[in-house]
Amino acid sequence: MIYNIEYETMPREALEAIQLRRLQSTVERVYATVPFYRRKLQEAGIAPADIRSLEDLRRLPFTTKQDLRDNYPFGMFAVPMDNVVRIHASSGTTGKPTVVGYTARDIGMWSELMARALSAGGASRGDIIHNAYGYGLFTGGLGVHYGAERLGASVIPISGGNTKRQIMIMKDFGPTILTCTPSYALHLAEVAVDMGLDFKDFRFRSGIFGAEPWSEQMRAEIERKLNLTAIDIYGLSEVIGPGVSIECLEAKKGLHVFEDHFIPEVIDPKTEEVLPYGVSGELVFTSITKEAFPILRYRTRDISSLNPEPCVCGRTHVRMHRISGRTDDMLIIRGVNVFPSQIESVLMETEGVEPHYQLVVDREDNLDILTVMVEIGEQAFSDEVRRLQDLEKKIAKNIKEYLGVSAKVKLVEPKSIARSEGKAIRVIDNRKY
Repeated sequence: MIYNIEYETMPREALEAIQLRRLQSTVERVYATVPFYRRKLQEAGIAPADIRSLEDLRRLPFTTKQDLRDNYPFGMFAVPMDNVVRIHASSGTTGKPTVVGYTARDIGMWSELMARALSAGGASRGDIIHNAYGYGLFTGGLGVHYGAERLGASVIPISGGNTKRQIMIMKDFGPTILTCTPSYALHLAEVAVDMGLDFKDFRFRSGIFGAEPWSEQMRAEIERKLNLTAIDIYGLSEVIGPGVSIECLEAKKGLHVFEDHFIPEVIDPKTEEVLPYGVSGELVFTSITKEAFPILRYRTRDISSLNPEPCVCGRTHVRMHRISGRTDDMLIIRGVNVFPSQIESVLMETEGVEPHYQLVVDREDNLDILTVMVEIGEQAFSDEVRRLQDLEKKIAKNIKEYLGVSAKVKLVEPKSIARSEGKAIRVIDNRKY
């Protein structure tokens, strides 16, 4: 179902006219109200009146996460605090948190976008949505919550954690849509088995999973174990939160970007040149309707590409390819670029291993050593040592052939890798630079 047919199926020419008008308004506003942007635009020799076409977008300066930290906490806000009704922030695990604000109108617009997203993922007014994204400063939980209410669905605000209690509620309340991270979805399936329950006996039709990169192989694993259709959703708090883009239930071939609110670009992360459709690079977003926290050309560090072809579902907005990794969690192992999701793809094609793994990087005698720790199933764990050694060699060979990098593979017993109720910790990098 398409929630907002007028905007989601708009002809390209009409959509681009709206984008230009909103972009011009946004640039004028940040120039007048945000000292950081006024200084950056002046340094680039750009005035708001210079933005005459969408092509002029590439003349605008980029915004980075460090810029947000440098202006912590409220220096990037474009409205007085009297008008800010909501504040969210990142975890700040790698530095100061990035802080974002919302006016009442922003919250309404975000709710509309999430209603669109949930509709694309198969939800409707009669559904019960089990929302296991974290509530609080993280945007995931409340973003989905408000969207579900806007859609008219029933929402269970369960948040993360208390997994056995969540399974009990799923059994008793009969929710039909699941929302959480893909790694937590697999953890739910695992705990259900421990409790003697099977997701085939639950009522779920589809699950909307995001907040971390995941592979097609993991999608297949989730769909098999949870007996539902798995849909990829994308968002980030710096742009708005969840609801920037989502796959549609009809095609599941790329995530529809809601271009009437966000203008996407893909750039070469080194040269910063804009790349053509179909070429992978770093995603960049400009918000064109946000009031409290508008952002120009935000470098997401996420790797993707854009597809302008209209979808069979009828939506006309460009689609982004599912995130293959991040420029800042990309590992460079002896000169080879490696993303956790690439390793995951190899592992998920290997019979006998579980979808729980961790990459550990060390440096020995000035050489990078990659160790892939992966859980095996109960049945495989009981096999003789030689058979397990053969499996390790097979996985290492597949990684070498697929990625061109040598890795040590260590099979570990079931449930020995720590589970996460939010984003999974995939990489432990012990190298000293």
